[in-house]
Amino acid sequence: MLEAELATAAVVLGVRHTSLLSYPDGALAEVALDELVAHVRTAVTDDSPSHLVVFDEGGVTGHPDHARATEAAVQAAGELALPVLAWTVPDAVATALNTEFGTAFRGRPAAQIDWTVAVDRTRQWRAIAAHASQSADNPVLRRRLALLGDTEHVVLLWPGGAQGPTEVGPSAVSA
Repeated sequence: MLEAELATAAVVLGVRHTSLLSYPDGALAEVALDELVAHVRTAVTDDSPSHLVVFDEGGVTGHPDHARATEAAVQAAGELALPVLAWTVPDAVATALNTEFGTAFRGRPAAQIDWTVAVDRTRQWRAIAAHASQSADNPVLRRRLALLGDTEHVVLLWPGGAQGPTEVGPSAVSA
């Protein structure tokens, strides 16, 4: 899923560069946090972003690497005074996925979601289809996207958070 999510983020957020480090899947919790924070600092120095974009606290999907990557980004952002936006899902979506598939998604109540972004999933589906690591037949992915429909959800993790729900119109972004 990562490549498709990076492709989607690049279009929606104007990302100019991504890098994928070579840590083994599922092992980031074993890597020293300072080492991961150093990678974030390097990326910030190289690219001078206006924000960092991460998974929500807990990693959204329950994947420990997602949670650890977010932890490193938030720590680095605090040191660098750089805002952190996080992709999240509403509680109802997380609950439905967990009930239907036995997954470990973590969502947020609507009152804690800062922005609801209207998206067009056409490019996302093309990115999913173009990468061997993706599976258009993945029932969890298909159901998540069906439940989300034409919206994605974002929270401000650092500084603060939960400024109240805001909708961003479809002309603002396209996934």
